[in-house]
Amino acid sequence: MSQKDQLIAMAEDELTEYSTEARKIEKLRRKFSFAVSRSQQQQIRSEIAEEMPQNPFARIVEENRQTVALPFWGIGGLGLLLGISWTQPLDFIATGVGFYAAFAIQKWGWNLQARRLVIKTIDDIEYRIQHPEATDG
Repeated sequence: MSQKDQLIAMAEDELTEYSTEARKIEKLRRKFSFAVSRSQQQQIRSEIAEEMPQNPFARIVEENRQTVALPFWGIGGLGLLLGISWTQPLDFIATGVGFYAAFAIQKWGWNLQARRLVIKTIDDIEYRIQHPEATDG
């Protein structure tokens, strides 16, 4: 696992906790400082920023992954319901496709959100290095 992937995994782990974005950044800042050097942080930040999709759909999925995936969960559930109640095996295809699409959208949005959190954390580290008077203590 590369260092970039490690930082993204740390951010994904942090996303599982219910806290504010500022608190997540504060916790990640400490972890990142131990995990990689400052020059590597900047290199990783630029790599992640280049890899981030710039299209509007990706931004929507990043910010509202559950809302975007919801219709696909519905299609999967409806296919399951109709497949069982009417004993039509072809309805199970909708179940598989719907559930797969919903899961893929959720996973992609989660990854995009973690990548954005890595970028924000590295930016925060850089800001605090350049402006030590702005730190909390």
